[in-house]
Amino acid sequence: MAKLWAGRTAGETDRLADDFNSSIRFDCKLYRQDVTGSMAHAAMLGAKGILTQEEAKTLIDGLAGILSDLESGKLAFDWSCEDIHMFVEQELTNRLGSLGKKLHTARSRNDQVALDLRMYLREESDALDAEIRDLLDALLAQAEQHRATILPGYTHLQRAQPITFGHHLLAYAMMLLRDLDRLRDGRKRINCSPIGCCALAGTTYDTDRRMEAEALGFDDICRNSIDGVSDRDFCVELLSDCALLMMHLSRFAEELILWSSWEFQFVELSDAYTTGSSIMPQKKNPDMAELIRGKTGRVYGDLLALLTTLKGLPLAYNKDLQEDKESVFDALETVHQCLRVLTPMVRTMRVRADKMLQAAQTGFLNATDLADYLVRKGLPFRSAYKLSGELVAECLRRGCVLETLPLEVYRTYSPLFGEDLYDEIRLENCVEKRISEGGTSARSVDGQIAYVREQLRKGSERK
Repeated sequence: MAKLWAGRTAGETDRLADDFNSSIRFDCKLYRQDVTGSMAHAAMLGAKGILTQEEAKTLIDGLAGILSDLESGKLAFDWSCEDIHMFVEQELTNRLGSLGKKLHTARSRNDQVALDLRMYLREESDALDAEIRDLLDALLAQAEQHRATILPGYTHLQRAQPITFGHHLLAYAMMLLRDLDRLRDGRKRINCSPIGCCALAGTTYDTDRRMEAEALGFDDICRNSIDGVSDRDFCVELLSDCALLMMHLSRFAEELILWSSWEFQFVELSDAYTTGSSIMPQKKNPDMAELIRGKTGRVYGDLLALLTTLKGLPLAYNKDLQEDKESVFDALETVHQCLRVLTPMVRTMRVRADKMLQAAQTGFLNATDLADYLVRKGLPFRSAYKLSGELVAECLRRGCVLETLPLEVYRTYSPLFGEDLYDEIRLENCVEKRISEGGTSARSVDGQIAYVREQLRKGSERK
C-alpha cells in the first residue's frame, strides 16, 4: 500500500520495518479524538476561507460517518495503516475522493497526535477523578460507621496508641484528596491546544488556532509551536500523579492484607474479592488487594519508561515520542482497574470491631495516657515516662494489663496514683481525650469527615 507520506522517498518499506514503525494497534484508542479533532480542523479551514464552506461541510459529514461506523462496528480498523491518523485520512479519501486529501491542510501529524493525546488524557483525568471520588465515598461510609470503633494504632508495626478505625480510614481519605488536587491541577496543563503548531514552525495559512481550541474545549493554546509538538510534560505529570495514587492504594491494600490475615482478623473481605487455594481448602486469599500492591510497580515502570524516553530528545518532534502512548495507556488502564476493584472491596468488607478492641486491650496502648496522668499530678514528663515504662514491665511480669494492675501496686511506685487512675486509662476515654484538631476522638473524626465532604463538594462545583 502506498504511504500517504510518499514523495521524497518511494514510500516502500520492508515489511518488518512497517510493523516496527506502526502504532495503529495501540493508538487506535485515539480514534474518537482524531475524528472530532479533524472535524474542528475542517470547520476552521472553512471559516477562514482556506477551504470552501461546502468542502468543509462535506469533510465534516464524511468524518461523522466514519465515527459512526467505527462506533457501531460497521467499520473495522485497517491494521496495515501506519497509525490512526493515516487510517482516518485514508478512509475519508476512499469515501470522498480527492477532497479527503485536503483535510490535512495547515496541520501535521506532529500537532495532530499531540492534540489527540491531550484530548484523550483530559477525558482519562476526568474519569480518574470520578473513580477516586467513588473510593472516597466508600471510605467515608465506613469511617462514619466506625467513628468510635477502637483498634490499635501502630508505629514500626508495633502497637502504639488506641485510635478509631474511622480515624485510620480518614488518613487514606486525606491522601486521596491530595491525589484529586494534583489531578485537577495537572488537567489545566493538559488542556492547552497544540493544533496549528504544524510540524514545528507553524503554517503560512491564515488559520485561527483559538477557534479550533475553543471548539474542542481547550482553555488555551500552546504558545510556542516547537514546544507544542514536542511537549510531553503533561504525560509525565499525569503518570507521576498515577504513581502517587498507586502508592496510596498499595499502602491501603497492604493493610487490608494484614488486617484480613488470621493473625489480625480485623476485617473480612467479601468472597467476591478473594480467592481460594488450589490445594488448601481452608484458605481465603486477598488476591485482589495483592494485585493492587503488585501493579503499583507496573505504573512506576511506565513513568520511568516515559521519563527515560524523553530525557535525551532534541527539539522538536522525534519518532521516539511514539513510545509515549503505550506507557500512558498501560498506566491509566492499570489505575482504572485498581480503583474499580478496590472501591467495592472497601464497601463490602466486614469490620471485626471485637477483634480490634481485643488487640487494643492487650498492647499497653494506654501507657502514654498513664504518663500524662502523672504529668497532670505534677511529675515531670520524662520522670512520668520512665515510671510508666517500669509499670508496663511490672504488668508483663504479673501477666496482666495496666487496667487490672491493683492500685496498691501502683502506689508502691508513686503516691500520686489515686482511684481516678482507672478512668483515665480506659481505652474509650484515652481515645475521646484526643481532642486536638485532626485527632482520633469521635468528635474530631466527625470534623474530618465533614471536611472531606466539603472538599468534594467544592471540587465538584469547580468542575
